[in-house]
Amino acid sequence: MDWAINNLAESLLILGILLLVIEVAVLGFSTFVLFFVGCAAVVTAGLLYVGIIPDTWLSAMLSTGVLTGLTAVLLWKPLKNMQTQVDTTKVKGDLVGHSFILVEDVAPELTPEYHYSGIDWKLKANEHLVAGTKVEVTQADVGVFHIKAS
Repeated sequence: MDWAINNLAESLLILGILLLVIEVAVLGFSTFVLFFVGCAAVVTAGLLYVGIIPDTWLSAMLSTGVLTGLTAVLLWKPLKNMQTQVDTTKVKGDLVGHSFILVEDVAPELTPEYHYSGIDWKLKANEHLVAGTKVEVTQADVGVFHIKAS
């Protein structure tokens, strides 16, 4: 504990970097609280090292608190907007594009099963497809292949 008190700037720098790593690596940047405190601790460490603020616990904690609030006010909206931008394009998995020959008829009201890769998949189609037709998977949902004639 003596080392942390005697080396306040270094202690705050280590603490700030640790908080930033936890926020990004462990929490996936889902909360911003540790990010704000971590940034404030790193900036306070820099201010202590340069000598702009006195090398005392009180001034370090006060500076960290004020900078946390300032960082939160300045960065809250841009970071929140960054989280709301979601890519809605469907991911094309390995199963999409798989071709096979139908063993049974498939229709919108008729959904037989097809065994593939150790799973029994329900087959769904928008049109009537007769047995013996070569089909291709257009979409794979949980336990369901959406197919069309290829």
